[in-house]
Amino acid sequence: MRHCSHEWQVNNGGRGLYELTQKLQDWLREVDARVGWANLFVPHTSASLLLQENADPDVRADILDYFARLVPDGDHGFRHRNEGPDDMSAHLRSVLTQNSLIIPVREGRAALGVFLFEHRVRPVSRRVLVSFQGVMEED
Repeated sequence: MRHCSHEWQVNNGGRGLYELTQKLQDWLREVDARVGWANLFVPHTSASLLLQENADPDVRADILDYFARLVPDGDHGFRHRNEGPDDMSAHLRSVLTQNSLIIPVREGRAALGVFLFEHRVRPVSRRVLVSFQGVMEED
């Protein structure tokens, strides 16, 4: 059993879903991962991670629309307003989703699609910590 880890900088254009699947698949190939577990962690309180398909773009649009209705920006009931009208809603969206994923790796490939879910409106750079634990090709 082996372990390896890496850190990615992911620049994004603001609120939206940004696919990380190919980046993960490429990294797994680079480290010669064969079978085990990939863990992704985003150490931010206003962004999160999702497992999601990418076959129909309406799915992503519906997710964004749903969160806009569920946690609207600038809600007058929010006390925290120091960083703009999208900040507290971004924190709550992060609480409702997840900041860490564990994904099975089989035959060197992750099992599902992975997305960074950016909750802030403005473009921002996010860190994503990725690790693999399992059997490598040379094992």
